[in-house]
Amino acid sequence: MELTVYTKQGASAGRTVDVPDTVFAVEPNEHAVYLAVQAQRKNSRQGTRATKNRSLVSGGGKKPWKQKGRGTARSGSSRSPIWRGGGTVFGPQPIDFRYRLPKKVKKLARVSVLSAKVKEDQVKILEDFTFDQAKTKEMFRILSGLGLENTRTLLLLPAHDEKVYLASRNLKNLQVAVATDASAYDLIRCQTLLIMEGAIEKLKGVLLS
Repeated sequence: MELTVYTKQGASAGRTVDVPDTVFAVEPNEHAVYLAVQAQRKNSRQGTRATKNRSLVSGGGKKPWKQKGRGTARSGSSRSPIWRGGGTVFGPQPIDFRYRLPKKVKKLARVSVLSAKVKEDQVKILEDFTFDQAKTKEMFRILSGLGLENTRTLLLLPAHDEKVYLASRNLKNLQVAVATDASAYDLIRCQTLLIMEGAIEKLKGVLLS
């Protein structure tokens, strides 16, 4: 498959780049994408909310009053759930939400999203670039040239570039990630996917291995 390469000014570079059909032109597997998104959302949950049951509330070791003779209900602890200051009944406890997705399913999900994005014409290949200085206006100029200043966009880099990250962090519609680190959830959330030309080889190395 051939995709047009664009310059950072937003114009066509007058050439195309060959991308593998096994990554950018497969039949999307919707269920694999669903599993990948669910796994990432589950793994982002902390699961730390908790309440104290009667075994966790301090005190209550002494019987509050004698068993008989007071005309009141019998009680063995002041930390019983029926008394003020007592433990909570059936309250939430810490839980581990982590879910490990098989590697093959992860790859299939990412390939499915990339292929769907290409099919819907939501992928643009950019010539590799960097900045002399990390200036937000330079990155905004690139997005404006491509007509993406108001579009939720994900930019995939071949490797970490501190200047590109710093120039992008104040743009609310732009997310930057290294190509090998972007998940199916990251890919599916964007409306337009920008891929630096050098990042294609990185994607091939991860998704075809």
